[in-house]
Amino acid sequence: MEEHKTDVMNRQEFSKSLLKAGLCTCAWMMFPSSGSGASSAPLHREPGSTSEDVDFIANWLNDLMDTMESTLDRETQVKLIEGCGRGCFNRHQFKKDIAEEGKGDLTKLMKAYDRNFEIWKEENGVHIRYGKVSKQCYCPVANRRPVRENDIFCECTRSTHQAVLETALAKPVKVEILESLRLGGNHPAFRAMEVCELKPI
Repeated sequence: MEEHKTDVMNRQEFSKSLLKAGLCTCAWMMFPSSGSGASSAPLHREPGSTSEDVDFIANWLNDLMDTMESTLDRETQVKLIEGCGRGCFNRHQFKKDIAEEGKGDLTKLMKAYDRNFEIWKEENGVHIRYGKVSKQCYCPVANRRPVRENDIFCECTRSTHQAVLETALAKPVKVEILESLRLGGNHPAFRAMEVCELKPI
């Protein structure tokens, strides 16, 4: 208690010395006060999930995407979005589980995929689909951004599937977007094939 009183007195004396020196009183605002009149509002608050936080994040991401689209070539945009897709694979355990369960075996990989997606073999590779009809994207980020012409968001999902497949099969895999809600389709759908010789997987 005595230490607190001493601290307050020292601050008051320091304030008086500033005023005597002719400094602007606003200089005092740079020094937080521990006196009884001090504001109890914290300088920083813990991030939350309030609507203001969500809107702020969505607007920040939209600004970033708009800047990317207006200043970068398409190839560079795709590379950046691909990084988000790989990050999504690394963050979500169920995606890593699919890759692990299908390690080195396409049949096992398809069985693991089938728990969350539709998947079947085709003459030119493997077809992955998010159901026959989808009402909206499954990405919460994409759902908070208006659709753009030649929308780039689905490159993120394409990259996620590429990460799953390449991790499981330990070989380069090419993944193509066949259909997308954001590109005018009825559902997200992708085709995957080996890169090396472009033969069916």
